[in-house]
Amino acid sequence: MNVRQTARWQYARIVDEASEHVLGLKAPREGWLTTMRKALGMSAPQLAHRAQVSRSAIYQAERKEREGGITIRQMEKLADSLGGRFVYAIVPDEGSVRAHIHKQASAKAASIVRRASSHMALEKQSLPDNQVSKEIERLADNLARDLPPGLWDKA
Repeated sequence: MNVRQTARWQYARIVDEASEHVLGLKAPREGWLTTMRKALGMSAPQLAHRAQVSRSAIYQAERKEREGGITIRQMEKLADSLGGRFVYAIVPDEGSVRAHIHKQASAKAASIVRRASSHMALEKQSLPDNQVSKEIERLADNLARDLPPGLWDKA
């Protein structure tokens, strides 16, 4: 394993660990700011005083969070004022980086093999379906291992 691969797997480990912690976690309907504030029994004016902003700024931040328009800096400041910390992450839907890479490699391999198979069929040299499946699997494993530059390009 070379240095680049080692670094990539270290990044993957970080993402996978985060994924384990946030698996199934979704923002509450009212947003995290409102939910945390209400869980603490804190009023908006009290949070405003702690954050040294106006009451309307709190209501606006809570609304902006629900709408997806709040900044990370605002979330960090208000989380700190609530006595918490703001945490965010980007994690793969498949649960792990390796699974996400393999899913993409499988799609890319299927595209490549099917395209080649259709050309071979024109010359009556196409492979049987079971061999096509095995070739897709073999190529997907190679693509996932080697991570060629075009892996994430549209197939």
